[in-house]
Order: sequence, then structure tokens, then C-alpha cells
Amino acid sequence: MEQRKLSECDESGSSVMTQGRVVSVHVGATGTLDKEADQALEMAIDGIVGDRHRGATRKAWATGDKQVGGTVRRNERQWSAIAHEDVEKISAAMSLAQPLTAGAIAVNLCIEGIPDFSRLPRGTTLSFESGVVLMVEEYNPPCGDMALHVSKNNVTTSGESPPPPAFSEAAKFCRGLVGVVEVPGFIRPGDQVTVEAEPLPKWLRT
Repeated sequence: MEQRKLSECDESGSSVMTQGRVVSVHVGATGTLDKEADQALEMAIDGIVGDRHRGATRKAWATGDKQVGGTVRRNERQWSAIAHEDVEKISAAMSLAQPLTAGAIAVNLCIEGIPDFSRLPRGTTLSFESGVVLMVEEYNPPCGDMALHVSKNNVTTSGESPPPPAFSEAAKFCRGLVGVVEVPGFIRPGDQVTVEAEPLPKWLRT
């Protein structure tokens, strides 16, 4: 299959598709930033079973959200995903002695083989061989809490803790995506995933 940029709109109106593979899956309980590697993710219609981000709604953050802090709003962050290639890129940019894992930066899905993964537009679908379908909502920017967490739990090749801003800078444009569940089911490491960028609606095609 020809690799085309999924982050660019296809003016012909045809779908832009590519395929990748699930490298690892991770679940995070309430009270911890880390997400533990697991054998499978059980995707319910309101998110991942056992994960702290599950829910049809969430409360807006105190700062940096679209609504006033504490406002109950739609949960657009039922799952998170990152490219395996970007995890390696972040680790190298930070000169870490041991490479990061997706779970160590609180990501549910690590996927390889999708070019420009963090730039996939809203509405892109991720369809898995089990029948699960996920939809991209938005980019997942690095936050201050995670920057501190990475700083405290890692060392560089020189044996020092990386400064907190190092993670935010390294992951600025490659932190991955968040989204919602369209079709529930199970996702496992090794599963194939087809990524389809949302085409232009018929009424916009010329």
C-alpha cells in the first residue's frame, strides 16, 4: 500500500489509509501516572475497562481546558496512543540511559508504522482486526506533571536526572493522540491497525 500523508486532506474526497501494528498496551489505575503493560485492552463504549480515564464525561481541569475548572464536560480522552518511533525519538532527544516506554508516560496504546502519527487530524479512525474502532479527537500535548514524573524516574547517559523541561521540549510535537471509542472490543499487542483519515464530505468535493 502506498504511504501517503494522513495529516494532509485528500481533496479528491477519497479516504487516505495506511496500516500499522500494536506494539504494546497499557492500563493505568487511579492514583498513579504510570500505566502498566497488559495482555489486552478491553475497550468499552465509554473507554478502557480498569483505566482511570474511562468515562463518558470528565471534569474540566483547573487551568488549560476549554471550560471553567470543574465543569462537567464530554470526555474526549477515553484513550491515548503514541507512535513507537516517537517514544524512541523522545528518549534519544533526552539522552536517557534507559529508553522510555509508552506506559511510563501514561499512554494506553503504542503503535508502529504510521507516519506522522501525532499529526493525524480529528475524525481519523483507527480500525483494529478485532473489530474495535477508535476515533481521534485531538493532539495530546505534554503536561507539567508528566515532565516532573519523567524527571524524577529517569537518568541521562551522564547519570543525572533530566531537568523537567526536557520532556516537554522533546515531546512537544510527538506526544501522541487522544480520542473516543466508536466500536468496543479487545485490542492486543501484535494486532494490525488500519488508520483512515477523514475524507472531505461529498458536498465539499469539486
